[in-house]
Amino acid sequence: MAKKSSLKRQQQIAKRTLRNASLRSALRTTIKKFEKALAEGAADAEEKLRLALRALDKAWTKGIIHKNTAARKKSRLMKKFNQSRLAG
Repeated sequence: MAKKSSLKRQQQIAKRTLRNASLRSALRTTIKKFEKALAEGAADAEEKLRLALRALDKAWTKGIIHKNTAARKKSRLMKKFNQSRLAG
């Protein structure tokens, strides 16, 4: 029979896994919304970029993604945004 502490640990892990999956999904959604707005040349692309950068920072501080991963993704999003402004 499993110990009481190991059962509690399994419950905590399951809860944390669900929360992390939800946050990671929301992060991907905000990034996709920005990329879609950028592709369409929408006026609110800058606002969506700001939201995506904020979501990346939040994911990093909550331990959903690694610090360097967040930095790399932020850099790539900024690069896309700046290139679109120069081209457009």
